[in-house]
Amino acid sequence: MRLALLATLSVVAITQALLGSCTHPGDPGLDPSPLQGDVTIWVVDNGFHTDLILPRARLDAGDGPLALAVQSLGPGDWVAVGWGDARFYTDARPISERLPDGARAFFWPGNPSVVLLDPVDGGPVSPYPPGSAHAVNLSGEGFGALRGRLESSLRIRGGRAAPGPASQVGDGRFFQSTETFWVGHLCNHWTAELLHAGGLSIRPFRTFFSAEIVRMAHSASDTPGAPG
Repeated sequence: MRLALLATLSVVAITQALLGSCTHPGDPGLDPSPLQGDVTIWVVDNGFHTDLILPRARLDAGDGPLALAVQSLGPGDWVAVGWGDARFYTDARPISERLPDGARAFFWPGNPSVVLLDPVDGGPVSPYPPGSAHAVNLSGEGFGALRGRLESSLRIRGGRAAPGPASQVGDGRFFQSTETFWVGHLCNHWTAELLHAGGLSIRPFRTFFSAEIVRMAHSASDTPGAPG
């Protein structure tokens, strides 16, 4: 019995190790180079949740749903972009008061979700603690692909992003998303998917953790052709 249990645990551990090392390469055609008009974005990590800080000028160009949503924001040259459960993510009460709802969002599949667009006035990382923001260099084409993945997450009604609940803090706005939230698809999974769309390699079975998103950001800086 003990040998059978040890064998089972060994198989589980080996499977996790193999899945954890599974890497989906980024599109090499999206690698940054001086000829493609590089775009610097930022990953912000608070220890368990990640946001992206994106240049507003590249988000609000045109008249598509994402552009119109960004144009509705308050002043700021940058936009913090995040995603999460439509109830838990929009609730500004202390974590200690909403632990049961956190368990619901985590374990119950198919929860509605929202995208947060929050204008950042001043420098792109000025509101965040030192060491929490990590630069990522994308090609212009890579940023366009990331932008397209972001826009695809928005629920569209009448040509516009459908509004979500009003923000309880700051100047950000929530918009309804077509995606669902649960333990199999959390905020860090979503951030990683946007970065992967932009050309970064991804280890999908590790993107549960915010540290893996930071690793993706640092690996992008080490890509040949990326600015140092």
